[in-house]
Amino acid sequence: MRSTMRSFKRTFILLLFVALGSCSVAHSSSTSGHKLTVTASAYNSVRSQTQGNPSIGAWGDRLKPGMKVIAVSRDLLKMGLKHNTKVKIEGLPGYYLVKDKMNKRWSRKIDIYMGTDIKAARKWGKRKVTISW
Repeated sequence: MRSTMRSFKRTFILLLFVALGSCSVAHSSSTSGHKLTVTASAYNSVRSQTQGNPSIGAWGDRLKPGMKVIAVSRDLLKMGLKHNTKVKIEGLPGYYLVKDKMNKRWSRKIDIYMGTDIKAARKWGKRKVTISW
């Protein structure tokens, strides 16, 4: 009886490790995320670049210089880049949060928030980048 019980425990523990192992593999592949090449420009908190209050994003978030924030074209919202999504921009350090959305005339485009530094935004210009989320 004891050997049957030990055998059962060993089998149970082995199955548990196998199940947990396959769970973590499935989990890591499902969180691998999405990658997409988009056009990236930059924007600032200045009246000439926005409608309404230049320090308030489309979802009502207060934007402050130094924040790592992006605005996304509305087609990207449908791809899962929703409010507060964490985004990695290839070639830039850290992560950016989706806190703003762009006019519906744009597609496959992001705007990187650069506070009030208009020179930095102009220097960035417009370029293709790969983003992941």
